[in-house]
Formats: sequence, structure tokens, C-alpha cells
Amino acid sequence: MATTESESLDIAAIREDFPILQRELGGEQLVYLDNAATSQTPEPVVETITEYYREMNANIHRGLHQLSQEASVAYEQAHDRLAEFIGASGGRKELVFTRNTTESENLVAYAWGLDELESGDRVVTTEMEHHASLVTWQQIAKRTGAEVEFIRVDESGHLDMEHAKELITDDTQMVSAVHISNTLGTINPVGELCELAHDHDALAFIDGAQSAPTMPVDVEEMGADFYAFSGHKMAGPTGVGCLYGREELLAEMDPFNYGGEMIRRVTYEDATWNEVPWKFEAGTPAIGQGIALAAAADYLDNIGMDRIERHERELAEYTLQRLEEFDDINIFGPPSGEPRGGLVAFDVDGVHAHDLSEVLNDYSIAVRAGHHCTQPLHDKFGVTATARASFYLYNTKDEIDALVAAIDDARQLFA
Repeated sequence: MATTESESLDIAAIREDFPILQRELGGEQLVYLDNAATSQTPEPVVETITEYYREMNANIHRGLHQLSQEASVAYEQAHDRLAEFIGASGGRKELVFTRNTTESENLVAYAWGLDELESGDRVVTTEMEHHASLVTWQQIAKRTGAEVEFIRVDESGHLDMEHAKELITDDTQMVSAVHISNTLGTINPVGELCELAHDHDALAFIDGAQSAPTMPVDVEEMGADFYAFSGHKMAGPTGVGCLYGREELLAEMDPFNYGGEMIRRVTYEDATWNEVPWKFEAGTPAIGQGIALAAAADYLDNIGMDRIERHERELAEYTLQRLEEFDDINIFGPPSGEPRGGLVAFDVDGVHAHDLSEVLNDYSIAVRAGHHCTQPLHDKFGVTATARASFYLYNTKDEIDALVAAIDDARQLFA
């Protein structure tokens, strides 16, 4: 039996943790439906980063004084907490703090790809990839002579897994795939993709930017060699993200950036590197943000990732059902009745997504409009832009009703 919204989560109590949701814009209460871009931040996370700056603000791994020691311990423990959050048993030895998912993608592409890829090698990815993945591997391929091949996406937004089996061969060195598409909402069979990669002695990189914030993740059960996600999409602060990598892989890789504290010994002739993860975190990192990200993981786990996942999927299904009431609204990705992540991209016949977004903004409804950093995917579907509503643990069906009513008004306005 389907679980009702009230049984799943205490939405009213959760919303009290997010004061921004009470903000009024132009006399209308904010309806925030742009969570796939950036989620809002709850009070416990704000309090954590504020406490850091009030009580222990100091650089890490550099000072012998108490503030530095306290900050260092909290920052190190944050690595362990985020590793635990995604099921990485190696703790900080398998969890690097980066700026975001994009930097994590670049770290692997440059630190691993430049050394390991050569002419004749293949990187297999998908047609639904975010530019953070697509452009990064595209540019690395140009430098190394490797080829990038794309697993086809069908009209309903699913990967053609038979095509995947054709592309992933013994020439493949890396399979890079998004877990949940930020445009289509498709939940890809990443475990199967990881298994296909390993069958051909290739590695698997999973972009978890949309999955880590919204569903239980176990990278070891998944079989990922690398997995990346961002703090600002999971109720955390901006400026910090995470890269999981199997311990032996990270240990073998050279650093991506160079500078302070990522070294073990430096002479005028050469340098040796610190241990993982510190060799990948050159310079002063985002200390307060990293500590606050651990608080975000605590916040989400206390609510329950399985409950958050169920709530988001219920909202997505409800949105699909409401939008399907209109013949001139085109929905991209899996249809109603099929699993999808908590987002819906769509367009309205005769109305540009940017114009629609402007009208929705007049109703204090925030959605994303554009190509969502998936320009080739939009080209494939023959559209320049779509509007995207994306949900999180604090959104309600009443907000979706407000969205649909505002879309209907926009339809009438541009008719």
C-alpha cells in the first residue's frame, strides 16, 4: 500500500528547520522547486558552520594551538562521516573533499585519466550526462588520443543497455555514468554498469550529484570505483563536495593540484606526497563547509534516506499526473507509473522555458529553465530548453498544485 505524505515525513516540522521557505516574494510565499540545482539549508547545518566560525576558526594540520587542533579533528571526522553516509568502509582513506561534483570529475579525469588513457582506449559514458562529466572526458580524450562513446538514451529516457554491452569492450578503460539524470529523472542501473565495466577490467565512475542527497547509497554494494556528489544539493553548504575512490586507486593516483599540506617532503629538486585524502586537498580547504556537510549528513540520516526517497518519488509521480492533464505540455523522461528521481523536466507548446520561468517567478515559484547543463541531450530531443521542477524533503503536494495552476495561467497568457 502506498505510504501517504503524512505517514512518510512530518513535513510541517521539517519546514520549520528551513526559515527561507517562509519568505514572501511579491506578497506570495516562496515555493522552492529548484532543488536539483541547490537545496535549502536547515538550521542545524547553519548553526554548525556558524559555531565553527565563532568557536574554532583556525587552519587545519598546521598549528599546535588548541583551535587548530580542534578544527583539524572536526574536519578529519567529517571525512569519516561522509564516507559512512555512502557506505564506504575505508573512511577518510576513501573520501576526498573537493569543491563539488564537477571538481571530483576533473580530479579523476586528470589524476587518473592523463596517466592511464592512451590512443585506442575507450571511455564509455551516456547521452544523458551532465557537462561536468561529458566535457571533462571529451577534453581528456583529446589530450590522450582515447575515444569517448555514448550509450544511447531511448525516447522514454532510459539507457539502451544492449547498446551499453556493445560499447563496453576490452578496449574500455572507464565507464562514467550519472546515477540519476538531472534532466530526465531517470534512475540508471548503475550496479549493472559497474559490473559490465569490471567484466572488461575497466573502472566505473558514478555521478551521484542527484542520488546521494535523495536516496540510500552504498558505493560498495553498487560496485563503484569512484562516486562523486556535492554538499549544496544535500542540505549542506556550497563550496564542498566529495569524491569516493577505492583506497588502492586513490593511493596510486598522483595529485590533481599542488601546494601546501598535500606534500610529505619537498626539496628544490622534487617532492613526495602526503597520504590520502590530504594529498588531493592542496592549500587551505573549505574547513567550516566540510564540518557542516557532516552535520547535513546527520540531519538527513536522522530523518531517513529511505523516507526522503519515497517522499520525492511520490511528489514526482503526482507532478506527472497533474501535468499529463494538459495536451500541450511535453514531459521528458520516464512516464508516470515508472520509477524516477524527484524532478520533472517539461515544456509547453508555444512557450519558451525562460518565459514560463519568468511567469512562475511572478507567483514566487522557483524552477530551473534552460538546458540544465545537458545541451547535447536537449539537442537529441529537439528542444533548446525545458523547465524543470525538482523536489526535496520539505516540498508538498500543495506546492505542486500551485505550480500547475501557475503553469495553466501561463498557458492562457501565451495562447
